Amino acid sequence: MMPFPELVLASHNAGKLKELQAMLGAAVRVRSVAEFSAVEPEETGLSFIENAILKARHAARISGLPALADDSGLAVDALGGAPGIYSARYADGQGDAANNAKLLDALREVPDAERGAQFVCALALVRHADDPLPIICEGLWHGRILHAPRGEHGFGYDPLFWVPECDCSSAELPAAQKNQLSHRARAMALLKQRLGI
Repeated sequence: MMPFPELVLASHNAGKLKELQAMLGAAVRVRSVAEFSAVEPEETGLSFIENAILKARHAARISGLPALADDSGLAVDALGGAPGIYSARYADGQGDAANNAKLLDALREVPDAERGAQFVCALALVRHADDPLPIICEGLWHGRILHAPRGEHGFGYDPLFWVPECDCSSAELPAAQKNQLSHRARAMALLKQRLGI
């Protein structure tokens, strides 16, 4: 039984809202924080978990509802975990294509064997803005970085992320398959387990 019939998602990203609603199913209605405010909190945390909690508390405060936040990104081994928490703004906020170009440039001389990477997702669920015990679930999706983009699906770094078990890039996976394998899917599976749904 879902403890919350309604949650607010601390994101203005319609794609993320659709993806998380599909993963949670009909047991809970997920609403976007955009319904309540256009203001996004400054992500001042030094980790995915800190930023997820910060965003969840903000969404709960402005909506009055339990809030779920996702902070995710790409951690590349050869770059010491970069772009990490700065994944979305790696190329100074110029968008996915610029982020991908900057990443390819940073890895230009790096051989295949050293191009390991993982997508990281931290989910934080707070019952209210001052919840002293947020529920935190993490998911990792291991792969490596390609030398050129492949595929038309997904967003962000998906065209550069090689998924060994599927022998293709994340952007070549159908959405339903990606929603079963991804870092977000893994974190959500743990959250559903914690909530008993």
